[in-house]
Amino acid sequence: MKNDNDRITYCLMRYVSALSLMLLLFMSSMTGASEVRFGSILPGAGVINKQVISLREQRYVNLVRQDTDFSCGAAALATILKYAYGRDVTEESVLRGMLKVSDPETVRKRGFSLLDIKRYTQSIGLRGRGYKVKSGTLSRIKIPIIALVDIRGYKHFVVFKTYRDGKVYIADPALGNKILSFEEFNKIWNGVVFAVIGKGFDRNTVLMQPAAPVTARGLARAHIPLTNNDLLKFGFTHAELF
Repeated sequence: MKNDNDRITYCLMRYVSALSLMLLLFMSSMTGASEVRFGSILPGAGVINKQVISLREQRYVNLVRQDTDFSCGAAALATILKYAYGRDVTEESVLRGMLKVSDPETVRKRGFSLLDIKRYTQSIGLRGRGYKVKSGTLSRIKIPIIALVDIRGYKHFVVFKTYRDGKVYIADPALGNKILSFEEFNKIWNGVVFAVIGKGFDRNTVLMQPAAPVTARGLARAHIPLTNNDLLKFGFTHAELF
């Protein structure tokens, strides 16, 4: 009988511990990232620390968010510089740099243009190249690029991360990471892409490996490394690849 009571007590403790953990994880997902500390009920197991990321933060992971109405271009460029080139930049630092090569009054009225982004890109030792791309060739884009979209008449820069199995993965500085169908993206996209090219590009950038449910086939394709030929097609030089 004693053994049965011990067994029941042990099971109840395990059950309560599991419920407590689930409650902590749920609360963290609602309030933000935090370090959840919980201990095992087994003697000597110590304390396990678990980092929990909220659903809101997960939406903006590996993405530089925009803080002003006109800074989507700066935030999109900062996202590529930070996560594809490993540069220590913020939206503010890129914004200040872009204002130095732009007309402040024009920016205040219309926001930044691709020409402004190109000028700033060149000022930090990289190159910017714009391409007019047909929608049917989206699957051939092998590097993260900046795209201009029109959302209900509002011109907005986003980062086109990758195209996979009919889905377009974008990093939106205002709305976070999103997955759109080819048709949805094609309706708002103006057909122009802007590539940042130069030395230091990370072929394994997280921008091309978005964390989202994918098929086994899509997951396998996502980890195929970029070849030199892939990058040369987008304007990289041999000197920048070695």
